[in-house]
Amino acid sequence: MTTYSDLDRIDRLILHELQSDGRLSNAGLAERVNLSESACLRRVRALEDSGFIRGYVGLVDQSSAGYPDNVFVRITLLSQQQDDLAAFEAEARELPEVMECYLMSGDADYLLRVVVADARDYERVHSQHLTRLPGVDRVHSSFALRTVTKKTELPIRSAEAAKRK
Repeated sequence: MTTYSDLDRIDRLILHELQSDGRLSNAGLAERVNLSESACLRRVRALEDSGFIRGYVGLVDQSSAGYPDNVFVRITLLSQQQDDLAAFEAEARELPEVMECYLMSGDADYLLRVVVADARDYERVHSQHLTRLPGVDRVHSSFALRTVTKKTELPIRSAEAAKRK
């Protein structure tokens, strides 16, 4: 299995360029990373096969799609038994408004990022879905007032920097 430290400078540059523009043609990418088109395509396919590149997506503007608000929701379950966690997670994955769900340490079991049209829409999601998820004991919600930064590109460090961390 290929690890991050196995990647060379060119692989890291390919990852950076594709994160910046996933629609970049192979010819354009090859030019940016100073490789022949065939060599570039081989490297991209190797990065895909090894799982470094999981897929390609179009990023839809959240507000334009009718979901201008983000609500961060901390959920505490009645029990932390493995079966209870699995049941909660399975149903949370099915809610279209839940964009992210993390199992957490600390005072809440889960942190969710939920997208909604407005407060009334969140009230619907809260009462019809979140409070009905398996094992929910408490739900604490916080509306984001403004997005300060939102990144889609992971930082790509050199192998030397990765080893120092």
